[in-house]
Amino acid sequence: MTSNAKPAAVDLAAEESRKTAKRDALMAIEKQWQGDWEHRGVFEVDMPSDDSVAPEDLHDKHPKWMGTFPFPYMNGVLHLGHAFSVSKIEFAAGWERLQGKRALFPFGFHVTGMPIKAAADKIARELEMFGPEFAVPEELETQLSELSVDSPKAGGTFRGKKTKVAAKTGNKKYQFQIMQDQGMSNAEIAKFAHAEHWLEHYPPIAISDLKAMGCKIDWRRAFLTTDHNPYYDSFAQWQFNRLREMDKIKFGKRYTIWSAKDGQPCMDHDRQSGEGVGAQEYTCIKMQVLNWSEAAQGVAGSIPELKGKKVFMVAATLRPETMYGQTNCFVGTKLTYGFFQSSKMDEVYVITERAARSMAFQGLSPADGQVVQLGTISGQDIVGTKVNAPLSHYTDGVFMLPMDNVLATKGTGVVTSVPSDSPDDFATLRDLKKKADYYGIQPEWVAGFEPVPVISTPAYGEMTAPALCEELKINSQKDRDQLAAAKDIAYKEGFYNGVMTVGEFQGQT
Repeated sequence: MTSNAKPAAVDLAAEESRKTAKRDALMAIEKQWQGDWEHRGVFEVDMPSDDSVAPEDLHDKHPKWMGTFPFPYMNGVLHLGHAFSVSKIEFAAGWERLQGKRALFPFGFHVTGMPIKAAADKIARELEMFGPEFAVPEELETQLSELSVDSPKAGGTFRGKKTKVAAKTGNKKYQFQIMQDQGMSNAEIAKFAHAEHWLEHYPPIAISDLKAMGCKIDWRRAFLTTDHNPYYDSFAQWQFNRLREMDKIKFGKRYTIWSAKDGQPCMDHDRQSGEGVGAQEYTCIKMQVLNWSEAAQGVAGSIPELKGKKVFMVAATLRPETMYGQTNCFVGTKLTYGFFQSSKMDEVYVITERAARSMAFQGLSPADGQVVQLGTISGQDIVGTKVNAPLSHYTDGVFMLPMDNVLATKGTGVVTSVPSDSPDDFATLRDLKKKADYYGIQPEWVAGFEPVPVISTPAYGEMTAPALCEELKINSQKDRDQLAAAKDIAYKEGFYNGVMTVGEFQGQT
């Protein structure tokens, strides 16, 4: 016998509710008591008023305790890391309360610095680029869709292509995309083009989350940093004024990452990109031009501002102690260099434009932040120019020569050459000597310029670079992998075990 009866429809909502009934009941109790705490001001702590004891004995009768949390930055919602850290002070506050102490847990929100302003500026630019609906052109959409991370190989380690900053934002190129992922409408996102809106939006969310966590915070004492809270702002000013009066702090200059656009230091977490980048100290080597190459003479002669001025090729080095062994200097033949006015009006530096921008903020240009470019010259035209190399064994001067891997994004684009100590320099100089015609140089520019001992090491003697090139079978400057390994060995050996064989510090490690 068959039946036409249909199975009863399962009430999925009721089933789901039944599954979470215990959780929901606990959360209801939690909300009830959190509301009661807030209504009665349980965590609001004031100074005790007790006339029965002398002021100096007040805290003996009414012991106190205070703890707080490093102010979280309000360019987003609080995350699990905040919850983990705040749980420690939350536990401590509860414990001290159980000990009978007046436990005060105030809370502040950090809005000082550049991250909020930088994010607001990004939204403002994206509104200009894409309009209020943030309509990204199709070609850009294609590029964004190609953003990815490497797939981990079986048994291997996962390696992402992204930096730490990119990892925080996922595969999102634009600020508006990050905020869309938080469930915001385009109209709401547009408000974030104003830095003030960040201060109005995120702190209330943080307060709500901390209340939901049941934190024992006295919310009467919550505040934002900066002049949004004049009391806290005056407190910060008072601290700095007192420290300055005590000669604990001074106003001056130090090397740092600088924002030319904002005219102020740009610290690690203030940047839209470049997190983790620090200042790299170089020593600049000024090498006065003795004789221009034929091509460079034509270029320099056509720039009237150079007349009567001393022109220097300026190299940047991390190892000034090796300059005794300089045999030549390298430039990139495909790079463009500039003639830049220095802070001394009778001196001109030949460096890359990028280097000139950096040096302009270090007192090396006519005015702070001012780049005065008098002309340009190609690296190829510079080749064959003779310069004076300070400290070098070759006192009559050395020549500017071509090198394959000179980068415009590193140093000044002008590279000193010490072939006794640097495997790259030795391999390149050897190539130029063997194939002068191929590299377009005159044989006399390299003839007679042999490596000069500068540093002696136990493992490789006074000619570390030549010894390593032979040991690793490096035949050319194009053997990049072997040269990278040789450089690592040479610099470590010289740094840890090397002894100077020449100059003021001869015999010292």
